[in-house]
Amino acid sequence: MTIRISPSILSADFANLERELHRIETADLVHVDVMDNHFVPNLTLGLPIVQRLQEVSPVPLDVHLMITDADTEAPKYAETGASSVTFHFEAADDPVATAAAIRSNGARAAVAVKPGTPITQVLHHLDAYDMILLMTVEPGFGGQSFMPSVMPKLADARAAVDASGLDVWLEVDGGIAVDTVPEAVRSGADTLVAGSAVYGGEPAARIADLREAAAAVARS
Repeated sequence: MTIRISPSILSADFANLERELHRIETADLVHVDVMDNHFVPNLTLGLPIVQRLQEVSPVPLDVHLMITDADTEAPKYAETGASSVTFHFEAADDPVATAAAIRSNGARAAVAVKPGTPITQVLHHLDAYDMILLMTVEPGFGGQSFMPSVMPKLADARAAVDASGLDVWLEVDGGIAVDTVPEAVRSGADTLVAGSAVYGGEPAARIADLREAAAAVARS
């Protein structure tokens, strides 16, 4: 299983985002958290900044929308040229149609679920999505502790994806670090979002450490 590392710029220096993007050139993606202070109690950045990040980033954008009215807003982020756009299942009236609109605008369509949200309805429409993001913390703030209680839900998602034969990535976001990577990967994650675990030191070395922690699971 290919493991992808997606550093979150929520932990980067917001005054120097272009520089911070180039510090993670060895990553597979860059996780861009968009928060609106309504769906979650925090405010980060919006569409114009995502557009500019797309223009200067050396790695593909993995945009995570923690915003209300996902049905209307998510396709606009796909239009920026982002590689992947994730909206929250809880913020969409018609998740399948929203995913289709994202795809029609050229991005991979992904759906996210909070720790307490059942994943059953998402798994019933696997062919609608290119990725499922399982939050391993409550969305809205960085630096929270990993929630092992999400792992059974992740394992269920991995079983469903494998049984379907579809190429649906399974991403985890929240508290991901060298010590939590093994549990996440064993439970079925193949795309790992890490914020302070990358930007809290020398990013290239931290990314390499995360890859090694994931590879160790495969060797065990």
